Amino acid sequence: MTSRRWPAFRAFPLHASAAALALALATLGGLAPVAAARAATAEPTTCRSVRLADVGWTDVTATTALLGQVLADLGYTAHTTLLSVPVTFAAMKAGDIDVFLGNWMPAQTSGRQPYLDDRSIEIVRTNLVGAKYTLAVPKYAYDAGLRDFGDIRRFAPQLDQRIYGIEAGNDGNRHILKMIQRNEFGLGDFHVVESSEQGMLAEVARAYAARLPIVFLAWDPHPMNMRFELSYLTGGDAQFGPNFGGATVHTLVRAGLLARCPNLSRLLHNFEFTPRGESEVMRLMQDDHLLPEVAARRWLDAHPAVERSWLEGVLTATGKSAASAEGKLQTLASATRIERWLTAHKLPVGDSIATGIDLMKRHGAFVFGSIAWLTDSTVRLLGWLLHVIPAPLLILAAAGLAWLLQRSLALAAFVAAGLLFIMNQGYWQQTLETLALVLVSAAIAMIVGVPLGIATAHRPRLHAALRPVLDLMQTLPTFVYLIPTLVLFGLGVVPAVISTVIFAMPAPIRLTHLGISGVPRPLLEAGEAFGATRWQLLYKVELPAASPLILAGITQGLMLSLSMVVIAALVGAGGLGVPVVRALNTVQVGMGFEAGLAIVLLAVMLDRIARIRQRRR
Repeated sequence: MTSRRWPAFRAFPLHASAAALALALATLGGLAPVAAARAATAEPTTCRSVRLADVGWTDVTATTALLGQVLADLGYTAHTTLLSVPVTFAAMKAGDIDVFLGNWMPAQTSGRQPYLDDRSIEIVRTNLVGAKYTLAVPKYAYDAGLRDFGDIRRFAPQLDQRIYGIEAGNDGNRHILKMIQRNEFGLGDFHVVESSEQGMLAEVARAYAARLPIVFLAWDPHPMNMRFELSYLTGGDAQFGPNFGGATVHTLVRAGLLARCPNLSRLLHNFEFTPRGESEVMRLMQDDHLLPEVAARRWLDAHPAVERSWLEGVLTATGKSAASAEGKLQTLASATRIERWLTAHKLPVGDSIATGIDLMKRHGAFVFGSIAWLTDSTVRLLGWLLHVIPAPLLILAAAGLAWLLQRSLALAAFVAAGLLFIMNQGYWQQTLETLALVLVSAAIAMIVGVPLGIATAHRPRLHAALRPVLDLMQTLPTFVYLIPTLVLFGLGVVPAVISTVIFAMPAPIRLTHLGISGVPRPLLEAGEAFGATRWQLLYKVELPAASPLILAGITQGLMLSLSMVVIAALVGAGGLGVPVVRALNTVQVGMGFEAGLAIVLLAVMLDRIARIRQRRR
C-alpha cells in the first residue's frame, strides 16, 4: 500500500502542494483571529456576577429588579442588597457593590461628591429625566391654603407640628432637618417623623381618608401620584432645587467596572427609563402585590420593544447574540417546570392577610382609634412628666432610688454617672422618650401577661391552645407584625408600643405559668387544709411561692422591651433608636457608638433596679 501511494504523492506537482499548504496555513491563520475575537466577546468570569444596590424606595426597587431580570436573561448572576444611600456609596468605594441605579440628583449631591472626588465611583449615564422630589400635601389641603413652604407654619396645630419623611439619614430628611435647625419658614418647633417609604405612605393614606392635612416627602415617578390627588409645595427651591425639586436619576458603578466589563458597560449605557414605565412596574408591586422580580418579568414580557432597545449591541455573558434571546431561553429552561407552575399558582396567603387587615381597619376604626388614643396619651403623659422634672433632680431621684433599693453607694454613683454621661453626649431627650415607651410597654406586657400566665397554669387546655401562639409571637420576625400595626395605627409610638408588647409578652406569660405550676403540692394541700378559698390560695400561697419566677418574667419583659428601641425608630416612635438608625444609614461610626452606649447604660440601670426588687421580695 505504501508503495502504491508514494508514487501518487510524488506525482503531485510541487507547486500545487505548496499552494495547498499555503491555503491551509492561510485558513488556519484566518481562523485564529476569529477564535480570538469570539473569545474576547465573552464577558470575563469576574464580570458575570453583578452586585446591585437597592435603597428600599419602590422606584429604585423596580428599576433594580428590571436590570436583574435582563442580566439573568443574558446569563449573568445578579445579587441585590438592601442598603441606604450613604452605605451604598461607601460599599461601592469598598468594592462590595457594582451598580446603583438610584442616584437622585441634585438631592444626593453632597453625599455623592466625595466619592467622585476620590474617583471611587463613576457616573455611567442619566437613566431618568423629568423626576421631582420635594414636599407635598393632599389637594384638599392645597385648596385650603397650604400651597407653599411658608404656609406650613400657619397649619402647625392641624399638622401636629410634624413633617413626614422616609428612612433616617435620607437626603430629603436632611433637607427638612436643616430647615428646622435653622428655623427656616418658622419651622423651628417642628419635627421630622422618620420611618420608611411605605410607613410614610400608610400615614398619608390614613390622613387622606380622614381629610386631614399632612405634609410629607413626595416624588415622581411613583404610584402615589396616581393613588392620591397630590399637590407639590412651592417655595422650596433653595432646599430641594427648582421645578419642585426637579431631578434626574443617574446610574453609578464602582471605579474600573466599565473598563473591565465592556459588555456590561454597553448594557448600562443603554439602560434608561421613563416615569410612566417605572410607575407601571411600581403599581404591579404595590397594587397587585407582586414580588419585584415577578413584576419586572411581567412588565418586560408586555414591553418586548423596550428590552430590545436595551439589548442593542449587547451580547450574552458567553458572547452570543442577545437579540436572538438565547440567554433568556436558557434562563427559562434552567427553571424546573414544577417550580414555575407552583409560583404561577401561588396560594393567596398574603392577599388573605391584607384583606383581613383592610376589613379590620374599615370596620374596627373606633376600637383601633380608642386603643391608639389611650396608648398615645399614656406615653405622652409619662414623657411629659419625665421632661417636666428638671434633669438634675431626675438624676438625683434615680440615684436615690438605686441606693434605697440596694443600699449601695456604688450603684447610686453608677446610675448618676451613667445619666450624666448620656446628657453629656446629647441624648438626654431621646433617653426620656425611650424610657417612657419602654416603661409603658413593659407595664402592658406585665398587666396582660401575668394574669394569662396564672390562667394557663390553672387550665391546661388554655395553655395547650396558647402555646403555639406564644411560639409564633417569639419566633415571627418583629418586622412582620410591625406591618399590620403600622397600617392599623399609623406612624408614631402606638405601633411601636403594640409591637413591643407582642414581642415582650411571652416572657411574663411563660415564666408566670412555670412559677405557678411549680408551686409544691404540699403547700397547696396545707392551704386547703386550713380552709383557704381558691383566691386565698392564689394570693397567699401560689403568688408568694412563684414570685421569683414571676419577677424574672417581668425583668425579661423589660429587657425585651428595651431591645425593641431600634425597631421602634423605624415607625417614627423617636427615642434612642433614631440616632442608631441614622448612623447606620449615613455610616457615622461615632454617632452609632454613642447612641448604642446610651442604650446599654439605660439597659444596665433598669436591669439592676429590677433585680433589686426581686431580691427584696
